[in-house]
Amino acid sequence: MNEQHHDERTRIREAIDRLLAGQAVASNGSLTVVALAAEAGVHRMALMKRHADLKNEFYERVRTETQQVPETEKRLRETITKLKKTLKNKNAEIEELRQLVTNLTLASAVLTQKTDEPIEPVPTPDNVIPLHPPTS
Repeated sequence: MNEQHHDERTRIREAIDRLLAGQAVASNGSLTVVALAAEAGVHRMALMKRHADLKNEFYERVRTETQQVPETEKRLRETITKLKKTLKNKNAEIEELRQLVTNLTLASAVLTQKTDEPIEPVPTPDNVIPLHPPTS
């Protein structure tokens, strides 16, 4: 591990301690990775890629020491809830469409069967005058 890498890790650990103590000096003090990166003076992607273990440690400490759920986890849980609701609605819609297909198939079979049978002319009442004379 080179000196710069070690220095970054030290600054990140110090930033974690400051954020959890509520004594932020370089960030808004929120318990997020963005605030942690700002507090430590490192790029957010460096924290996410090179120091993923420290990011995970930070979130674990947020859970245990503050009894809070990290903001990213809250958003993910909300998204999961919305997706489950959407999936439930889509499944209900699919079932409804399956029933409709079954009913339409049955109706089509009935109509097809009736057209195969000879159609008997409907007797016209005595008080009705046809517009077109019957063709023989």
